[in-house]
Amino acid sequence: MTIHDLLEETKVSITSNQARTGLTVLGIVIGIASVIVMLAIGNGAQASISSSINALGSNILTITGGGNIRQAGVSAGRSNQYTLTLDDSKAIQEKIPLVKDVSPELNGRYQIVAEGNNTNTSVIGSVPEYETAHDVVMEEGSFITDMHYRSASKVIVLGPTTRDDLFGNEESAIGKELRINGNRFIVIGVTKSKGGSGLGNMDDRAFIPLTTSLRYIAGGEYLNTIAVTTENADDLTQMQEDITNLLLERHRKEIATQDFSIMNQTDLANAAQSVTKIFTILLSSIASISLLVGGIGIMNMMLTNVRERTREIGLRKAIGAKKKDISNQFLVESIVVTIIGGVIGVILGLLISYGISSLGLLQTQVTLGPILLACGVSAFIGIIFGYYPAKKASELNAIEALRYE
Repeated sequence: MTIHDLLEETKVSITSNQARTGLTVLGIVIGIASVIVMLAIGNGAQASISSSINALGSNILTITGGGNIRQAGVSAGRSNQYTLTLDDSKAIQEKIPLVKDVSPELNGRYQIVAEGNNTNTSVIGSVPEYETAHDVVMEEGSFITDMHYRSASKVIVLGPTTRDDLFGNEESAIGKELRINGNRFIVIGVTKSKGGSGLGNMDDRAFIPLTTSLRYIAGGEYLNTIAVTTENADDLTQMQEDITNLLLERHRKEIATQDFSIMNQTDLANAAQSVTKIFTILLSSIASISLLVGGIGIMNMMLTNVRERTREIGLRKAIGAKKKDISNQFLVESIVVTIIGGVIGVILGLLISYGISSLGLLQTQVTLGPILLACGVSAFIGIIFGYYPAKKASELNAIEALRYE
């Protein structure tokens, strides 16, 4: 039997049982579409996090207060997170030769009120070096200057989302007034959009001078974070080691009891990517269950076809059809049905993925790999779940098949 003959027989079989074939194809469509969408969401999350990490700045180390205390080789929990001071940042700037910029930061969430509108957002106490350390680009106005920092001025720079929440986006926010904890601030700038991501919305935040934050908003003397940059990415490891030794000496701590932690971009990327990879695998595994159900549906349909066409199989065998011809006929039917379902599933999955992204619900990213994988899996399902019915059909006894009612 030629390939053309097999395809013609398959066409006749599929079109003669349209309702049954349609329901079977639907199972494959749902399974393939689910896998495509889940992988698109996972890839989108990874791309979003990578973009967010890059947006933090280049060649940068992030020092945070608090560290894992170990006793007798066993973790005893995390120490007080308020352990970094301005003096620490000054010491890093003065004593570590590889350092380019040092940006001490104090971050907290506060209610900001302006012109009858209000929003709760992250307010970062910053220094002028924050702009270069984190690759901040201004949309309008200017960032915090040395004069603002030295005089603890009540000025504020807004992210575009925060600006829109408070003033809308139809007119400039420069020179507008707002209040934080009863303190009056003047808007001096708006940053250019960096977008939202898995590490938070980089546009939904505001910046005030660090000295202003310490004096009027947060109080105290401790920092959340110190960001440190270097000219050459190859120097990050050495700079991290030098800073670790310096802070251990200043805080009078040993490695086992250090009260700070340092992460570079590679550490952040690896940690984030490992989480999203597990997330993607989990989602895809759940979606794959529907593929298994679709495969079982294929097997049920083909077994039903074998039972209904028993006399036909007996007649074919009686006039000389071989086992191979019979098995190939049913196997091709199974593969064609799953490929049809796979193609429709890929198209549906792409439409849903793009729809989710365009509506702003989640960032999705569709690559060629999952599409090819889905097509391959659909054909594989056709072979695996079509093999048993095809084998059963080919092994029917011709005489008994002709007697079948």
